[in-house]
Amino acid sequence: MPDHAAPLAEGPHVGIRPLTGADSAEFTARARESRELHHPWLFPPRTDDTYRAYARQLADDPARAGFLVYERGSGDIGGFININNIVRGAFRSGALGYGAFAHAAGRGLMSEGLGLVLTYAFGELGLHRLEANIQPGNAPSIALVRRAGFRLEGFSPDFLFIDGAWRDHERWAVTDDMARVTDTGDATGSG
Repeated sequence: MPDHAAPLAEGPHVGIRPLTGADSAEFTARARESRELHHPWLFPPRTDDTYRAYARQLADDPARAGFLVYERGSGDIGGFININNIVRGAFRSGALGYGAFAHAAGRGLMSEGLGLVLTYAFGELGLHRLEANIQPGNAPSIALVRRAGFRLEGFSPDFLFIDGAWRDHERWAVTDDMARVTDTGDATGSG
């Protein structure tokens, strides 16, 4: 059995843990299986070499934190959530990146996983604010953050260079006090 990292948090159906080298084969296979689901929104690593570089960046860069969302019963990886561009000091903020794998999409696993990541980010990491920048046509991604209590804060034309072009994005955000308000609902993954 692979040597996975210890869970950082667990809910009724999923847990979150850091990425390790032991996750490479499953992660890359799931990414290849999910190519159609992810296109044109994101491009997670699909080879061992790109996965190892990705996992190493998440582990070595203090401005990033990476989490695998896994199913508690089977241990299967359902998706991933990253906090990028972490800024400390008076800002205490980060930007989310995430994706479900095709076998897990639409099953509520990412909602519960995101709730666990929010609790971890606002607790253990000491952050105050998380942002998610989402292309307007990505309805499932918008629905995920909306369920978690994020608010729409604006629209940025030509915000990120993705799939060969500058893409417009909606800016969604949640703060630790907003997450506490929804603590009996979706922000903790119970919804």
